[in-house]
Amino acid sequence: MFAALPASIAFALNFAHPLLMWVLLGLAGYAMVLGIKAKKTRTASAEDRKELIKGQFAKRHFQFGSIVLALMVLGCVGGMAVTYINNGKLFVSPHLLVGLGMLSLIALAASLSPLMQAGNLIARKVHVGLNMTLMTLFLWQAVSGMQIVNKILTAPAT
Repeated sequence: MFAALPASIAFALNFAHPLLMWVLLGLAGYAMVLGIKAKKTRTASAEDRKELIKGQFAKRHFQFGSIVLALMVLGCVGGMAVTYINNGKLFVSPHLLVGLGMLSLIALAASLSPLMQAGNLIARKVHVGLNMTLMTLFLWQAVSGMQIVNKILTAPAT
């Protein structure tokens, strides 16, 4: 199957996914703030819009959202890969299943971008709803992920 990794590398790999996910949670929060500012720009009065447009919030939201999507895919697949490499199996748990669900939500939310760029209000509302659900699940994942990290750190050495 896999050539055995040195124990120190195998152990350290356990923390790549959690570290990436904490960074990703921060980036997702920032993308959300940019999305809120983009909406504010769209709905502002003509006078206020002139000033808000300078922030290029919609463009930056799209860029950060793309980064979040890419890192979430890599982080999800990477987390499963490290678990499999280190344990020879995946642990089917709420953390895994919610993570896969989140991956589906972000893919669906991103797929609405062309419709939103064409001005479709329903697509915009669905996009927001999917991403708010995603962020709620992400916060839960942060807690359950730290419980998993704690199990790894307190497990007796084999």
